[in-house]
Amino acid sequence: MNVKKHHTQKELLHLYKTVSNPRLARRINGVYLANKGLSCPQIMAITGAARRTIQQWVHKYNKQGVAGLKDKPRSGQPTKLPRKKEQKFRRRIETGPTGKDNVSVLNGPAIARILEQEFGVTYSIWGVYRLLHRLGYSCLCPRPQHEKANPRIQQEFKKTSSKRWIKPNQSIQTKK
Repeated sequence: MNVKKHHTQKELLHLYKTVSNPRLARRINGVYLANKGLSCPQIMAITGAARRTIQQWVHKYNKQGVAGLKDKPRSGQPTKLPRKKEQKFRRRIETGPTGKDNVSVLNGPAIARILEQEFGVTYSIWGVYRLLHRLGYSCLCPRPQHEKANPRIQQEFKKTSSKRWIKPNQSIQTKK
């Protein structure tokens, strides 16, 4: 393979050792090895890349130098919920469930309904979880508790009731 002399072998080796992006370093290494005169099968064995991939690396390096080996931006699929509506969605989620949600805690299906009814976008359950993760929410939430719950009465119930409500493998701890 013919490699243009954008850099000396020593410069390519130095770039390979100092660049922080591992994908770019692998490409520079492939070009360095080709510049040293190694055959494509030898470079394939060292880098683990396919023949066509190595040929593309050398072609891009010949055309643009090291800049040609860098990753280009990728657009990807746009989000269904527009970025400008994310803050409104965050506020809606952080206020918690409303009466029309018919749930005590917002979970994946409830959030999917909110997204469809209030924001006009349809998400699968996994899509909802990925959206929440991207926005910085975790899937962990405290166990829901009724707003009229009385902790004193609950403790009294635990002391005076039969122990049938305890799972068989749980141990009962009593205060002495």
